[in-house]
Amino acid sequence: MVSKDQRRRQLAREKFERQQQRRSVARRKTKRRNVIVASAVAVALAAGVAAYASAGLTGGDEAASAPPAPRNPCGAPAKGTPSKKTWKKEPAMSVDTSASYAAKLSTTCGTIELKLDPGKAPHTVNSFAFLAGQGYFDHSKCHRLVDAGIHVLQCGDPTATGGGNPGYSLPDENLKDPRLKGGVYPAGTVAMANSYDGKDEKTRNSGGSQFFLVFQDSRLPPNYTPFGTITGGMDVLRKIADAGATSPDPQTGNTAPHAHVVIDKAAVTKS
Repeated sequence: MVSKDQRRRQLAREKFERQQQRRSVARRKTKRRNVIVASAVAVALAAGVAAYASAGLTGGDEAASAPPAPRNPCGAPAKGTPSKKTWKKEPAMSVDTSASYAAKLSTTCGTIELKLDPGKAPHTVNSFAFLAGQGYFDHSKCHRLVDAGIHVLQCGDPTATGGGNPGYSLPDENLKDPRLKGGVYPAGTVAMANSYDGKDEKTRNSGGSQFFLVFQDSRLPPNYTPFGTITGGMDVLRKIADAGATSPDPQTGNTAPHAHVVIDKAAVTKS
C-alpha cells in the first residue's frame, strides 16, 4: 500500500517534471524565434551591403538602388563665382599692429566670427585682410573637413582643391604662442595652412590663403601660424562636423564636408 505521504510526494514530483518539461519547450521556442529574427536581420544587412556595393560599382541610374544622399544642413550659396585673382608678391603692410581686427565669415551654414591678432602675426593678418577686401574668399567652398585625430575645417581656396593660392607666400609667425603648449591647437584657434613637409626647411614659410578653424582641441606640431581666435559660430562648425565628411578624394586626398559650406562674404574690420 502507498501511504498518503508517498502519494503526495509522487504527485508533487510529477507536477514538477511537467513544469520542467513546459519550461524546456518554451526555451526551445524562444531560441528558435531568436534564430529566425537574427537570420532575418543578417539577410537585410547583407541585402543593404549588396545594394550599396552594386550602386558604387555600376553607378546605377535608379534612385531606389543608390544609397541615400548625406544630409546637407546648410542653405544655398549666394550668386557669384570664386575669385581667380592672383598677385606676384605679398601685399604691402597696412594693418595697425596695435589695433584689434575682427573678421566675419558669412557662410551658407551660418556666420562665423573671428578676432585676428595683428600684433602676433602681422604678415598673416595683413594678407588675410587684404584678400578679404579683394573679395578673394567670396563664393569659395570650405574644401576640407577632418574630425578624427584633429578637428578642423579648412577654407580659403577658391579652387576648392587644396592647391589654390594667391600667388605669393607668407612667413611663418607666432609658432611659439603659449596657447600651443603641449603640441595642441586649442578649440577656437584660427591658423594658416602651409606646405611644410616636416623635414625640409625650404618648405617652411609657405602659407598663402588657406586657413583652418579648430573646433575641438587638436594635436598638431606647432608649424602652422595661429593668427586669431573664433569668437562666434562654434555651433556652426559643430553642425558642419556632425554632417560628416566624404571619403578621401583619389586625386587631392581631401575629405570634403558633406555640408555645402560656401563663404558668401568675408569681411575684416578694424575696431
